[in-house]
Amino acid sequence: MTADESPQYRVAHLRRALAEDPRTTEMGVRVNVRGDQVHLSGEVATEERRVELERVLGEVAPELTVNNDVRVVDIREPGRREELR
Repeated sequence: MTADESPQYRVAHLRRALAEDPRTTEMGVRVNVRGDQVHLSGEVATEERRVELERVLGEVAPELTVNNDVRVVDIREPGRREELR
């Protein structure tokens, strides 16, 4: 990316990279760019996926500093039925 690209273009470029890279295939993470900082937020299923988000962005836009606030959440089905009273 070049310095004269708009923030909207940068965000679209980074979102596309996260969606298309086979390590991440992630469309649900929010991406915000301010200057040379990119901020990630949202939720993923594993710590490995969270780490891969940073790795992909580091390869696609090494000039940006990544602030990764993505949380890992357990999306598995509960092991037993929950009884409501």
